[in-house]
Amino acid sequence: MTRTARRNRRTLQVAGAGAAALLALSACSSSDSDSSSATSDSSASASDKLSGTVTVFAAASLKESFTTLGEQFERAHPGTKVTFSFGGSDSLAASITGGAPADVFASASPKTMKIVTDAGDASGTPATFVRNQLEIATLPGNPDKVASLKDLTNPDLKVVLCDKEVPCGAAAQKALDASRLKLTPVSYEQDVKAALTKVELKEADAAVVYKTDVHAAGDKVGGVEFPESADAVNEYPITLLNDAQHTDTAKAFIALVRSAEGQKVLTKAGFLKP
Repeated sequence: MTRTARRNRRTLQVAGAGAAALLALSACSSSDSDSSSATSDSSASASDKLSGTVTVFAAASLKESFTTLGEQFERAHPGTKVTFSFGGSDSLAASITGGAPADVFASASPKTMKIVTDAGDASGTPATFVRNQLEIATLPGNPDKVASLKDLTNPDLKVVLCDKEVPCGAAAQKALDASRLKLTPVSYEQDVKAALTKVELKEADAAVVYKTDVHAAGDKVGGVEFPESADAVNEYPITLLNDAQHTDTAKAFIALVRSAEGQKVLTKAGFLKP
């Protein structure tokens, strides 16, 4: 074999070896990439998996909309459960600062939320997620012809208010003060649902509650709007609590409340956007 032929043969052997090495390297790189991608996908899937029970303390006026959101959350995240304790925001705040186990607090006013933040029980800064406005709930058909806040001062009417320490009661008092009206109710109730129930059971002729409660009651009550309510709109803040047992799940529920989907449920119930 000539020197030229041997050189050409050696060149082909080197080129073949190089090509084989490149193919092996490419296969290895592809395998590593696939493996890395699979691991990444698996990790993402694992991190997206929520579990555990979230206990939410929420203002009574949120009962219907939060119950709906809780059901939506559980359907979207199998293995989770959302439990609620609804009531007057002041009572709920006192329970939280007293050590009651809860993961999330949704209050009907910044003032009652401040009780929790001042005690150091909130994690992070509370965020306002909706607002709510007052409305007069009357007997069905409004037989007493209530047309204004001033009409509630009629001594012949049995009127119910929320306790002044409860956000709906504080807002009602603010509206009355702005109108320079004095009203003596037959009772002060501990939360807005209790005030509404008095009218539903015909134990009272009218109550100052939230628009959302009149909306939720359907044909059980009548509703009368009054302009003074614009001066007493309540902001609703929500926060994660320090003692939350399933932090990621609790945060995800708060995210749902504040999302476009959550806002759709809340505005449909009569709440105003934040």
